[in-house]
Amino acid sequence: MSTLTESPAWLALRQHAEQVASGRIAALFAADAQRPQRFSAEGAGLFLDYSKQHADPQALDLLLALARQQDLQGWIGRMFAGEAINQSEHRAAFHVALRAPRDAALRVDGVDVMEQVHGVLDRMCAFAEQIRSGAWLGATGRPITDVVNIGIGGSDLGPRMVCRALAVQADGPRMHFVANVDGAQLISALHGLEPATTLFIITSKTFTTLETMTNAGAARSWLVAALGEAAVSRHFVAVSTNRAAVAKFGIDAANVFEFWDWVGGRYSLWSAVGLSIVVAVGPARFRDLLAGAHAMDEHFRGTPPERNLPVLLGLLSVWNHNFLGSRFGARSQVVAAYAQDLEYFVPWLQQLEMESNGKSVDREGQPVDLATTPALWGDVGTNGQHAFFQMLHQGAVIHPVDFVLPLRAAHPLQDQQRMLIANCLAQSAALMLGKTAAQVRAELQAKGLTGAALEQAVPPRVFAGNRPSNTILLPQLDPYHLGAVLALYEHRTFVESVLWNTNAFDQWGVELGKQLAQSVLAAMTGDQQVDLDPSTRALLARSLA
Repeated sequence: MSTLTESPAWLALRQHAEQVASGRIAALFAADAQRPQRFSAEGAGLFLDYSKQHADPQALDLLLALARQQDLQGWIGRMFAGEAINQSEHRAAFHVALRAPRDAALRVDGVDVMEQVHGVLDRMCAFAEQIRSGAWLGATGRPITDVVNIGIGGSDLGPRMVCRALAVQADGPRMHFVANVDGAQLISALHGLEPATTLFIITSKTFTTLETMTNAGAARSWLVAALGEAAVSRHFVAVSTNRAAVAKFGIDAANVFEFWDWVGGRYSLWSAVGLSIVVAVGPARFRDLLAGAHAMDEHFRGTPPERNLPVLLGLLSVWNHNFLGSRFGARSQVVAAYAQDLEYFVPWLQQLEMESNGKSVDREGQPVDLATTPALWGDVGTNGQHAFFQMLHQGAVIHPVDFVLPLRAAHPLQDQQRMLIANCLAQSAALMLGKTAAQVRAELQAKGLTGAALEQAVPPRVFAGNRPSNTILLPQLDPYHLGAVLALYEHRTFVESVLWNTNAFDQWGVELGKQLAQSVLAAMTGDQQVDLDPSTRALLARSLA
């Protein structure tokens, strides 16, 4: 068993959490008039206020001691040095190289990878310009008006999220995304599209992913039925490393955009996987996205832990989940982005966090004796206020919240933007402050309620408060600051894994279901030798009846 929970830093935090848990967050402000200034930090154009966390200065000091005990700075250095920190797959996790400038010297296995990275980036940008300018013509000589990205997981969530977040700045062809093997999504995406003006980007590292290749095959049939086999090379491109399979599909070798085994799927939107982003918003904006992420990389690598945004977010996540959580029952993390254009931000974060840190063994392969990743969920504000915020305010279990707020809107409706900001700030304040029975009673008495009716009306209107949150401010939702926010959460996820001594960069849990799906498919086609459990075999029989 892991000895992390018996380590000096962990035991000190556990003891201190018992002391802190009995107090109130509001009292921490009363004890320190400078708390908003002391419990905030800035980096890469972002501002983090964590003063509404249920943590005092001693808790921060002890969390920083845990980071030192777990050699966080060493692990950060190893990641940026291109070492094989993804131990179970013997690979580097080197997504930081994808957004580094051309003259950076970043190496994997002694090889400078920047020439490769920028070579692919240059090809992506040149191709995107051809599509965007109308120079690229389909099989019938017409320019492309619609692009369909077919992928799943990291090959879909990142590009889909960024294209939606930057939709107001998109000036290229219309973008469509297909991930689910449920044919309804593909049919919906193709509805109203013309084969002659549609381009497909098939995004699959291996070009064997079941869902992606099933959808790709159906899309190919749709195109060929209208334009013939010869049209495939003008209407399909690939993001993949499997050139042989791509060629067999009918895609021209010149239209294959590669990436590397040190690029994990959920960290891949910065690579050729982001081709759809470049086509949608243009090379300049995509490079701004990379620049914002690189600025956060530099902040993460070079800023002392006590002022380091990803480090602070990671430490506070562990504090809430593993220490205060044991007292208050917190087992999830909520993210509320107060920008409608960030409606796909939480699904992207769910894969990032839960695929990275949903682990039950440590780096040495031993079972962990602590809770790793919390379930992450949420929605855009203000929609969430009329859905799950009731539970956040008055539910029996505390769920910490990250509020993400762009201050300036791209639209001209400034009254709505002021209302959005007011709602975001008010929700974080309400979660912390709550409302006491005395306050409720006074409000109701002022409205004329008395006696038994008054006392009956009080309890449902009481808010316990004392619920922690972070607030992350960005000046506006543009490519640069979006890149910084995404890199912030990538690095926060890595920090958590170091503190838990787990590997954030493998995802073996995804594989078993894939293997069993192949077995079920074989059984569906009549293979009687497939070994299925009794429940699955009975369900299959009913499904095929």
